[in-house]
Amino acid sequence: MFDPFTGAAGGTAELPVAARLGLEPPRYCTRCGRRMIVQIAPDGWWARCSRHGTIDSWRDDQR
Repeated sequence: MFDPFTGAAGGTAELPVAARLGLEPPRYCTRCGRRMIVQIAPDGWWARCSRHGTIDSWRDDQR
């Protein structure tokens, strides 16, 4: 398990304020720790890991 905002292995550290408010998308895959491709739109975001696929704010109910 990796931190989605720092990529650090292990448990998650304290979330940044923007992430707690739902304004900051995850930048790292929680399964493998790889940097993800992130696209931010006015109504949400999506992030894609080359190994594990895409997640988005709509599916995570963060829009």
